[in-house]
Amino acid sequence: MLPGPVDGAASLADVLRDCLAAATGRPARLGLPPVERAAVILVDGLGAESLRARAGHARTLSAAMATRADVITTGVPTTTAVALATLATGASPGEHGIVGYTALEPGADRVVNQLRGWDEGLLPDDWLRVPTLFEAAGAAGLEAIALSAPRYRRSGFTSAVLRGARYLPAKTVEDRAEALADILADRSWRGLVYAYIPELDMAAHEHGWESNEWITVIERVDAAVGRVARALGPASGVLLTADHGILDVPRRRRIVIEDGSPLWTGVRRVAGEHRLLQLHLAPDADPEAVAARWLDTVGADAWVATREAAIAAGWFGRVAPEVLPRIGEVLVAARKGVAYYTEQDFAGSAGRMVGQHGSWTEAETRVPLLRFGAFAG
Repeated sequence: MLPGPVDGAASLADVLRDCLAAATGRPARLGLPPVERAAVILVDGLGAESLRARAGHARTLSAAMATRADVITTGVPTTTAVALATLATGASPGEHGIVGYTALEPGADRVVNQLRGWDEGLLPDDWLRVPTLFEAAGAAGLEAIALSAPRYRRSGFTSAVLRGARYLPAKTVEDRAEALADILADRSWRGLVYAYIPELDMAAHEHGWESNEWITVIERVDAAVGRVARALGPASGVLLTADHGILDVPRRRRIVIEDGSPLWTGVRRVAGEHRLLQLHLAPDADPEAVAARWLDTVGADAWVATREAAIAAGWFGRVAPEVLPRIGEVLVAARKGVAYYTEQDFAGSAGRMVGQHGSWTEAETRVPLLRFGAFAG
């Protein structure tokens, strides 16, 4: 049986949308009270399981989780490009159109990196199909601000998912926390703020989430969030969440599928992530036959589904007709601690990644939703 979302459960799509509702005095699904200033801190790669396991190194975050143990789900694929688009729009991947770390651009018949594709001039400006919540904030008379690292300021992906927000670059975790605290302390200002912290995910990819390097970063994040929490007044609320969780994949479990393998028979393009492959097939290939071949090989290590079965199970939410061809005809989602590579991908930097994500395990899909300030009541 394929995994799928829990009907009616809160998800990442609710977070920024409900902050906007709170800032405009409208009822919110998450039960947020009205505020003048609402903020979302997104800590890339902070899974609920890893936070619980390292609670002693993150006392501010752990205390907030103990006070109200909100755990929500992030969309699948559990990858940054998909999740940030979901957060920014409040829509499912099948609606907003970002369906993987890499995805097929059907008209050009090429696989494009969804984070860097706009920078390379490949993806069209309307690839993100729906308006952002930052644009909605502006239409409601609020200012929208995004705090992130300077290196992302001019990226095409940033321009797409942060449409409508004023970008304020801040180099370090501490710089972003200080800027966020100052914004939320300004009682003359009303609006919506988004702060992005990528450093934890970067440490996990390089060293693993069980490493000392990851602990060092979570301690920095925790101290920075504590700085923000202490500066909040009664009319400001903050939600902290993540785009996905993470798990460590040892070298022996990074599985390289050789170029001549029968598993590639009928496969024309490979997209997605190493823990959730999206296989685009030749016109004469039978998806059921390709799926059966993969399932015979991977066994209990992965869920294997045709595109139709995955959509029926709710993997991408409601899927617009224009988005359907972007999704592979066969999907291979790791259910154990494995990752799958082509020879070419393994030879690059991706083959050295320790911390990984993309699939349906609880370590990847379950993320914290922590409340501070007016939202903590």
